[in-house]
Amino acid sequence: MSPVGTVNFDGVPEEAVLYDAQVADHLVALGQQDRIVSLGFPDRYYTGFYEELPGVELDTSDLTAFYTDQLTLDKEILYELDGDVHHLDPIRWEGTFDAADIEEIKQNIAPFFCNRFSRAHGYQGDQPYEYYSLWELLDKYAQVYQVQSRSGALSQVRDGMLDLIRADLPPQEERPSVALVTYNHDEESFGPYRLNGPGFGKAHTRPLGANDALAEGTKSYASDYGNNYSMEAMLEFDPDVMIHNFDWTNVRERTEAFFDLGDHPVGGEITAVQNDRLYAGGTALQGPIFDLFQIELSAKQIYPDSFGQPPEPGKSVPAEDQLFDRQRVADVVNGEF
Repeated sequence: MSPVGTVNFDGVPEEAVLYDAQVADHLVALGQQDRIVSLGFPDRYYTGFYEELPGVELDTSDLTAFYTDQLTLDKEILYELDGDVHHLDPIRWEGTFDAADIEEIKQNIAPFFCNRFSRAHGYQGDQPYEYYSLWELLDKYAQVYQVQSRSGALSQVRDGMLDLIRADLPPQEERPSVALVTYNHDEESFGPYRLNGPGFGKAHTRPLGANDALAEGTKSYASDYGNNYSMEAMLEFDPDVMIHNFDWTNVRERTEAFFDLGDHPVGGEITAVQNDRLYAGGTALQGPIFDLFQIELSAKQIYPDSFGQPPEPGKSVPAEDQLFDRQRVADVVNGEF
């Protein structure tokens, strides 16, 4: 795997050190969740999708949390965890570890095996770096844990759902314009994202082929993080649909001010606001299980006439309106297929 190269193991890793949520979802999808010993923020990890899969769960209560008041991600913590693999992208952690630290950790504890910048194809350094799709990453993690058949079976579930969706998509010119954003209430501004941009961060919206309302704009998270559009600029774009990135899986609090834009003298004029087409969107930090649920959710939010009305946050899609088989996914995760 880029950027770590070829990695060898004496056997399947028993304990895996993680930071990023999407890696945890990859391991859960492969039935390896009991090997996880850490996460960046375990108490913020969204488990609602797993609750819809019979027999699938991730208990985060005993996981080591990085970046608390007491802990940071440093060598001492890694020595204490003494994992068999570090699912940490060493390039992503260059500000924390230098080259000597990385080599020391590899030699004295365990190798690194992760690729973080495939999220938005946003690596800006000068080292060789290859990008992978979400499902290519799943194949690589499956090799580490020797469960390649599960990776292939989950890919088949996704492909089947996308075949179903694409068969019912309206012509391109009839598809709505969609703005994928985050809303800053204090500044009354919008952080823009590329709805159809590259990387696993858009693996739930890109396959749906909607028209990006912000495509003609010059700003995006990948290149202009923190450089937002004003309320007036958003009215100029005037999207048919607005999706608030990360809100569905935000277990702390959802951005209620976004859903109150109808009370704003300018925001209330945006077509999406007037037509009540404001939605809580999924997370860019997604592995395969999150991706399956978020493709279904996004399809319903963007094309409700074709795929049914989306559920309210915290609610499930009724069985008769589901676009993929939950039991099939649970069987794959549990190795019962």
